[in-house]
Amino acid sequence: MDWLKDWNQALDCLEENLEGELQLEELGRLAGCSAYHFQRMFSYLAGVPLKEYVRRRRMTRAAADLRDGERVLDVALRYGYDSPTAFNRAFQAIHGVAPSMAKRDGVKLKAFPRIRFKFVLKGDTEMEYQIVRREAFRIVGFRTSLPVDTEESFQIVPRFWGEVGPRLGELIPMMDLETPGVLGVSTCHREEENYYYIAVASSVPVPPEMYEWTVPAAEWAIFSGQSQDPIAIQELQKRIVTEWLPDSGYEWAQAPDVEVYLSQPGAEEQQFQVWLPVQRATGK
Repeated sequence: MDWLKDWNQALDCLEENLEGELQLEELGRLAGCSAYHFQRMFSYLAGVPLKEYVRRRRMTRAAADLRDGERVLDVALRYGYDSPTAFNRAFQAIHGVAPSMAKRDGVKLKAFPRIRFKFVLKGDTEMEYQIVRREAFRIVGFRTSLPVDTEESFQIVPRFWGEVGPRLGELIPMMDLETPGVLGVSTCHREEENYYYIAVASSVPVPPEMYEWTVPAAEWAIFSGQSQDPIAIQELQKRIVTEWLPDSGYEWAQAPDVEVYLSQPGAEEQQFQVWLPVQRATGK
C-alpha cells in the first residue's frame, strides 16, 4: 500500500466534503483502516484531533465566503450550523471576531491551510517488536460503552480505569497464565456497538457485574515498554503508528487494539505491551 497516496486521498475526500457531514467510514476506507483507527492515527500524525482540524478548515472557508459578500445565515447553513448563534460562537472561537465583522476592511482573520501527510521516519531510537499469530481467546472483566469519536473515547477510557482501579484485584485470580496481564481492549473496529474492556484472558464463569468477549484470531505486532510515567504507553502507541507502521510492510488490520499491563496493580513502575493488529500491506 502506498501510504502517502492513500492517506492524502482521504484528505482530498475530506476537503471535498467540508460542507457536508463527516463520513468517517469512507475516510477510513480510503486510508485502509477503520473509522476509529483513522481518527486515532490522524491525531497522532497531525498533532490535532480530526474534529478540531475539520472545525478549523470550515471556519477558514467560512471567513473567505463572508469576505466574498455571502450572508451569515447562508454560510452557517453551508457548514452544518442550524442557527446563526451556534455559527457565531464557533466563528468567534477561531477568529476572535463575530462573522458580521469579517466583511470589514482591516479586520484580522485566521487561516488554517489544509494539510498533506508526509511520513518522516525518525529512526533515532530502536524499536523491538515481535510478530505473533494468536488464535481467538476469551476475556472476562469490566466494560464501558465507547463512542467511535476518539476525542470522547480519550476522555472516557482514563475515567473508566479510575473507576475500576479499586476492583482490579478481582481479575487477577481469574487470569490464564498463557496470556498474563490485565488487558485494555478496544472493540472499535466493529460497526456495531463498541466497548472498552478492562479484563483478563480467562476460562472461568463470568462473575456478577462483569462481561465476557472473544478477541478474534489475528496477527499482532507486539511492542514492550516499562516506565513510571502513566502516559508512557500512549507515547509508545504514537511511536508505533508514526514511526514503525508506515515503513513496516504491514497495515492496521480489522481487529481490536490491545494494551497489556504486566505489573501488579499499584506498582510504582509499570511493565506493559501494546498489541497492534496487522496484516501484510497490499503490494508489499
